[in-house]
Amino acid sequence: MNLEIWGSVGAIFVLLGLSGFFSGSETALTASSKARMHALERKGNKRAGIVNKLQAQKERMIGALLLGNNLVNILASVLMTSVMMSLFGKTGMIYATMAMTALVLIFAEVLPKTYALSYSNRMALSISPFIRVLVFVLAPITDMVTKIVETTFKLFGVQLNIDEHDDEHTELRGAIDLHRNQTVEDETSEERAMLSSILDLADVGVEAIMIHRRSIMMIDIEQDIDSLIDEVLGSPYTRLPIYKGSPDNIVGVLHTKLLLRELKRCDSNMKDFNIKSCLFDPWFIPESTTLFDQLQEFRKRGEHFTLVVDEYGSLMGIVTLEDILEEIVGEITDEYDIDATAMRSQPDGSYIIDGKVTIRDLNRQFDWQLPDDNYSTLAGLVLFESQSIPKIGQTFIFYGFRFEILRRQRNQIVLVRIIPSADSKIKKIEAT
Repeated sequence: MNLEIWGSVGAIFVLLGLSGFFSGSETALTASSKARMHALERKGNKRAGIVNKLQAQKERMIGALLLGNNLVNILASVLMTSVMMSLFGKTGMIYATMAMTALVLIFAEVLPKTYALSYSNRMALSISPFIRVLVFVLAPITDMVTKIVETTFKLFGVQLNIDEHDDEHTELRGAIDLHRNQTVEDETSEERAMLSSILDLADVGVEAIMIHRRSIMMIDIEQDIDSLIDEVLGSPYTRLPIYKGSPDNIVGVLHTKLLLRELKRCDSNMKDFNIKSCLFDPWFIPESTTLFDQLQEFRKRGEHFTLVVDEYGSLMGIVTLEDILEEIVGEITDEYDIDATAMRSQPDGSYIIDGKVTIRDLNRQFDWQLPDDNYSTLAGLVLFESQSIPKIGQTFIFYGFRFEILRRQRNQIVLVRIIPSADSKIKKIEAT
């Protein structure tokens, strides 16, 4: 072989190296972690800032890389064809095709992209300055190509710029669920559950977590003062709704700290006792309010207690700041909370659940997938799916679970035994 052929062979390998660089760069920049790059940029990493800017103009970046990649691949193919034809004549074209296919596939595609996937963040930081220059130089050409592509799509009636991708919350939720499915039990499971719950705040209404009016302890303002004080001091709560005449007529919310302050002022002279000085104005919110919006309102107003009403203005329940925080971190108890043992596991693998337990709590506790679109509680699920008020001892099978009614109080389902199917995913808890 003469010097010209050796020069062409050397140029081919240089071009294959460039092709591999372009292919690996595209994979590294698209696969690198956006969160990681933003964190590095905040810490002062200039190359991470370049990566973020390149990702922000992804179409131009990919266009420049594809242009460079195709350019060097075509040039390498032309040179290989010239070398093979000079050595083997017309059959050299076949040899050139076979050789370039193998070389490009292995050394310019699979090898660099595999490396880029394994070390995407590191590689993205390393090549970002060079890619920034390349994108700037090829910007006029890539912009012209983009215009041609858009015009071609318009001619065929194809609309672009339609966002068919999931929003950021869905992407984050998918990442959390992916890690949860990959690890059955580990020390980060609670952290993942908390992250998932935070994302749910904007999608869940207050009616899903509120304390129903049947379970609210309310005080009648028209009763005698001694009975009222005894009832308040005997309650485990610091804030209590006060009604007049009817429980729907809430006239205020009593705070025990204000009550003690008023009792001290009276100095045992109950004739001077003024119940109104112990009250603050009730705060009503519609049942459609989301947990995220309500959390922001709690922070803005500096209050921890609100009453939920329906579209007719009737009292439905109450929501506190603690209720919303429990949606994120799980149950919060103190020395005044009553241990209700609402969820109890049994030796036979079944669970005895209070009918007032919410479906959200069940799903979070046991990693089940029971729907809660049309109801909030376990009792609501049974009533909705059975389309009846079941009798004690009656059983139903919904969503792969067997539901047995253990206790009923009038028309309210009080206690249910749940028997999961063999293929149900269950997180075991200790019997209480």
